[in-house]
Amino acid sequence: MKLRATLWLCATLAAAALPVAAAAQDGGRGKPSVPLHRLVGSGHIQLDGFVDEPAWEDIDPVPLVMYSPTYGGALTEETEIRVAYDDGYLYVSGRLFDSDLGGIRANSFVRDGFSGDDQFSVVIDSYNDHETAVAFVVNPNGARSDRAVWGDAEWTAGTRPFNSDWNAHWDAAVQRTNDGWSAEMRIPFSTLGFQNAGGEVTMGLSVYRSISRKNERHVYPDISPEYGFFGFGKPSLAQRVTLTDVNRANPMYVTPYLLGGMTQIPTLREPPDVQSAYWATTDDPTGEPGLDFRYSPSSNLSIDLTANTDFAQVEADDQQINLTRFPLFFPEKRQFFQERSATFDFATGGVTDRVFFSRRIGLDQGELVRIYGGARVVGRAGGLDFGMLNMQTAPSVGRPGENMGVLRLKQQIFNQNSSVGGIVTTRVDAYGKTNVAYGADSEVRVFGDEYLTLRWAQSFDDDVAERNPLDAGTLFAQFERRRQEGFAYSAQYRRVGGDYLPRLGFQLRNEFTLFGGSAGYSWFMGADSKLRAVTVSGETQHFYRNVDLTPESRVIAPQVMIGMKSGTFMILTSRSSFESIRVPFGIAGLTVDPGEYWFHEAEASLRLSRGGLVRGEIGGSAGSFYDGRRVSLRLSPALNLSRHFELRPSYDINRFELPGRNFLTTHLARLNLDFALDTHLSLSTLAQYNSTTDQVSVNARFRYHFREGVDLWVVYNEGYFMDRTNGGVDPRLPFSSGRALMVKYSHTLTF
Repeated sequence: MKLRATLWLCATLAAAALPVAAAAQDGGRGKPSVPLHRLVGSGHIQLDGFVDEPAWEDIDPVPLVMYSPTYGGALTEETEIRVAYDDGYLYVSGRLFDSDLGGIRANSFVRDGFSGDDQFSVVIDSYNDHETAVAFVVNPNGARSDRAVWGDAEWTAGTRPFNSDWNAHWDAAVQRTNDGWSAEMRIPFSTLGFQNAGGEVTMGLSVYRSISRKNERHVYPDISPEYGFFGFGKPSLAQRVTLTDVNRANPMYVTPYLLGGMTQIPTLREPPDVQSAYWATTDDPTGEPGLDFRYSPSSNLSIDLTANTDFAQVEADDQQINLTRFPLFFPEKRQFFQERSATFDFATGGVTDRVFFSRRIGLDQGELVRIYGGARVVGRAGGLDFGMLNMQTAPSVGRPGENMGVLRLKQQIFNQNSSVGGIVTTRVDAYGKTNVAYGADSEVRVFGDEYLTLRWAQSFDDDVAERNPLDAGTLFAQFERRRQEGFAYSAQYRRVGGDYLPRLGFQLRNEFTLFGGSAGYSWFMGADSKLRAVTVSGETQHFYRNVDLTPESRVIAPQVMIGMKSGTFMILTSRSSFESIRVPFGIAGLTVDPGEYWFHEAEASLRLSRGGLVRGEIGGSAGSFYDGRRVSLRLSPALNLSRHFELRPSYDINRFELPGRNFLTTHLARLNLDFALDTHLSLSTLAQYNSTTDQVSVNARFRYHFREGVDLWVVYNEGYFMDRTNGGVDPRLPFSSGRALMVKYSHTLTF
């Protein structure tokens, strides 16, 4: 009954918005539409990276402007970018002249990698919704990157505006020339998706070229950096282009895979054999097939099915040391959940909190849970985005099999930057135990750069006796001015009840009311200054317990950020924090006793230019920490020993001094080693050490990419105990905490 009511609510919200949105498709901040050049007759493009076909010469290059380091400055290198299309593809070419051939940055061959490379890119708002887009990038080595963009590329209300783990079917080729380099892209319309109105398709399009050693970016159309770091990729600012008589293919992609391997787990002998060893090894061989299926019956609808879903090739999570009393958040990296993942996004405040968090599916406290399979449907009709997802997991130790589902609707209203929507999530186990959450949200561009965001969510759980909707729900309200140049601000209110429990979402803390806000002012410097921009800002948050309205946490954090034209950033922050602790909790082996604490720290970080030969960040902080002190240091350099080999070490150290307790120092070290022979063969290794667990973990992934959709993966994982004494208690721990070697071959068939 609860599920039926929430489904009805979402459908009602969408239906109510339809008439409004239908009359509000024009306007917005996009430029007036221009016709895109159509290739006809002899206008064939051979995708080889040489921009020498006669068809290209018939097309005028787009007019480019300098976005950075000085907006509107003179371009220091000549750039010619052309765009065209035919029945089934969008083509983009670049003749990227460079007066210093040795200065061209081409450090990476890895798909979705970035190593300070020069780049050539196109960003396409294919649904013309002024909010979502997809970006395609290629570097001088021919290494491709693609990402999905949503929320008009705005970092707001806890929403990350892009996803670099999204991958699509498309092609690119590059060539080095005597006067620079050149590139050609061919993007199928079956990858993009669009809305066709009377034989005409309107999209948003922007292109850019970046010259890393100069931190120089050439963009089209003319976009001011006042809209933020990723302003050149904002869908709402893209040039509207029209295409006619586009015959979108509707291919079916069938991807079977074969997985085989061995997992070895140390097992204590019963009874222990002191003469040989306490520990034996249990072998768990694996060999199984699986299948993924994708079909788009129309240009604005995509259907995905998966059977015996496996994610053996996914990169390991970066380890973290928890310095709070709240759970850690790890981002989603699995490819199946990346496709149009923004459709399902429903943030409820903060950086992490959301009604739907896909890592709840197939993962239980970091351990894998087998997924039998599932289905996803995403699409767009008029101004309505919709998405449905349903997955079935297998029983695991101590947990029955579960069915998990989500329905998301989001309808444009008033203008292209305003919407209203709803969400429903369900989690039902084999015994019928049910958790349901629903939400309704609205984001309205009131005027100019001012936005009002309202979100409400409520949960129902068989194990929770919900007192009332307010205690079982969460309310978020925010009014903000989104602007990078000049004055910007935000004011927010948030309440989370103690009975709110979205088991398919993520909630950092409960039973509080929050009042918060931020304000800042940014200046862009002139052409003669070495500084690009300076921002002075401040943020404050005040958490109160719902039970008695006593303060629980406070944060006051003024900040200065200085951006250099070289691409280097310096950030200085002063943070004052208040915590009212009623129950003792542990931090990395130390105990914080109940009490009320004010503590203050200063933090500084230096982020080197992403286009430098040596990149990365160095930062540190020092100050009081609860009733003691803390000093921390972070180092994360990155350098390329050659264009085939990249080294990315990182090291975090925290030194705690709490009165009446022993000193404590925590260490977190990572070492990423990436080797790529070319765009087909690569090896990536991640080794990590965490002093709080005194363990080392290694994740190595070998990939041979035969062609688009055909891959061979060999993945090795192992953990090691650094302290085997086990606290002086027999038996000693084994050296290895377990290892796994997996081989996976996937082959996409297109029909």
